[in-house]
Amino acid sequence: MKRLFFAAYLLAATAKLCPAQTNKQSAQLDSVFNVLTHQNQFNGSVIIADKGKIILNKGYGFSNEQTKQQNNSQTIFELASCSKQFTAAAIVLLKRQGKLNYDDKIAKYLPELKFWDKVTIDDLLRHTSGLPNFMSDMQDVWDQTKIATNADVINFYAKRKDTLKFEPKSRHQYNNTNYAILASIIERVSGKTYAEFLSQHIFKPLNMKSTFVYNRREKPRKISNYATGYVWATNTFEKVVAEGPGYNDKLVYYLDGVVGHAKVNSTVEDLFKWVTSLKTNSLFTQKEFEEMTEVTQTSTGKNIAYGYGFDVSKREGKFSFGHTGNWDGYTSFIYQNVIKDRTIIILENFKLGTYSFKNINEILDNQPISTEFKPMVMLKGVEMEKFGGTYADEKDTTEHHIITYKQGHLFYNTDKTNYDMRFFPISSNEFKAIRQGGADGILRFTKLDDGKLKMEMLQDGEVIGAGTLAKK
Repeated sequence: MKRLFFAAYLLAATAKLCPAQTNKQSAQLDSVFNVLTHQNQFNGSVIIADKGKIILNKGYGFSNEQTKQQNNSQTIFELASCSKQFTAAAIVLLKRQGKLNYDDKIAKYLPELKFWDKVTIDDLLRHTSGLPNFMSDMQDVWDQTKIATNADVINFYAKRKDTLKFEPKSRHQYNNTNYAILASIIERVSGKTYAEFLSQHIFKPLNMKSTFVYNRREKPRKISNYATGYVWATNTFEKVVAEGPGYNDKLVYYLDGVVGHAKVNSTVEDLFKWVTSLKTNSLFTQKEFEEMTEVTQTSTGKNIAYGYGFDVSKREGKFSFGHTGNWDGYTSFIYQNVIKDRTIIILENFKLGTYSFKNINEILDNQPISTEFKPMVMLKGVEMEKFGGTYADEKDTTEHHIITYKQGHLFYNTDKTNYDMRFFPISSNEFKAIRQGGADGILRFTKLDDGKLKMEMLQDGEVIGAGTLAKK
């Protein structure tokens, strides 16, 4: 019965294709995203192309929970860390103009930070600088009613004079401070704001009409077809903005004015133009592109699989580049397989959103589709409510696992930590977690020989916690 339900759902999903999406691959891809949307695991827009041909170009779910406006291929999303590739691209263009060099020390342009005298622009681009992390450092001391800017970040460290976390070039450690500093260098060198420079030298030349830098709290404005980033309010299925009382993440509010590491907004269609420009050398020369996607080494000889704003994978017969992002209720993914000429661009306005990267590639390669994300099955509320209660931990007698039932899902917390994790049924006694990036998590319930109910939590197939029902 449960399998029949899932099969029927897939058929219904594939029947809702627009007229242009009639081939088998687009139908299969559409089915995958419809299933994830149905299971609260996807909400956004996607473009998938193979050898330059767009196979799927569609939106799923709502861009605005209040108006119920739906996401589509022109919906605008915050790119989060996928913004870094545009910051890096601006540096490459300034290098072309002769206004800076990659081996320049950052103090040449930001004398306030002269105590970081060994750090170069290249170190910032590749995350080998050793700089401290402004997002954590400012958390306890910044006035959270005030929105910080890049100038505030520079002044913050100019006063503190923090030492580096490690010797530049000795390690690769991803750090948002690097790209916030790069944005300030772009402004000092060009004489334009970060937003102006990107618009004039990247977005307009590539006809990316719906791409821009936007600080939606510092300088709010009305934007047509804009996707609001959402999280679930604690212990509910209500989607809210992250800084609201239902979630209370103040970080996204008071760091809203900082650019470079984030804050570029775009659509899947504009980003397809961007990736196409990189493929065809229409904005950068082949030499510049090779510099941007080069795999270098630390001073200790370890490979750095990070170019200029791109994660890079290069080995014999394989070459891909792209980036991921997750911030302020947005999730982003830009991927280009250079060898296969395959483009995958996914933008979501939901913090816990995921995507079926394995299934996408299986479909495009005309391979059998594996079970990357287990499908939801239909269970009656009473069948799930019986698992609710307080479970005594098997190892730590001071901790208890708390399971509650709401709206066809189980919620998991402990009496020590509010995990606020939601699970949907995948069998009569197993439940799949809805987690950021699709990270694995399973709750499994079994009845013991003595009649007691046992709960196990599994991650990647291994039991990481267990308990027996102590109180309903």
